[in-house]
Amino acid sequence: MCQGLYRALRGQVNGLGYPSDERLMPYLELARFGSVALIRTFDLWYNLIFALVERWRLETHTFHLLCAECTVTLEDVVLLLGLLIDGSAVTGVSTISEPATLCYNLLGVSLGDAESKFTGLRFSWLKAKFEYLSINATE
Repeated sequence: MCQGLYRALRGQVNGLGYPSDERLMPYLELARFGSVALIRTFDLWYNLIFALVERWRLETHTFHLLCAECTVTLEDVVLLLGLLIDGSAVTGVSTISEPATLCYNLLGVSLGDAESKFTGLRFSWLKAKFEYLSINATE
């Protein structure tokens, strides 16, 4: 048996690590993300994850099980997280001509010159900037 074919499966859990500010809850509820915001901890079943990883087929994006093939659907996510999915899908190419300006207008801060090629925001950057709301934060 060649050891290069196998590697240990290690888990990594990324969570907020801090309680969310209660002033945000009405907005999260309005966006129908209130139930997701309440998820703090969860157990990872490494044996189950490893079994699924072994059965994943990248070519078809499905799990090959003894009984049939299956994949994770948006409906599965809805049922697991309690999200309400309605309205039109958000797809397509962005037509935002100045994303850094939009970021500044919405958040009051934008990426620095080092990240001038604005293609998205990292959660680590958001956490560093917005981990705690200031006492006089506006809507």
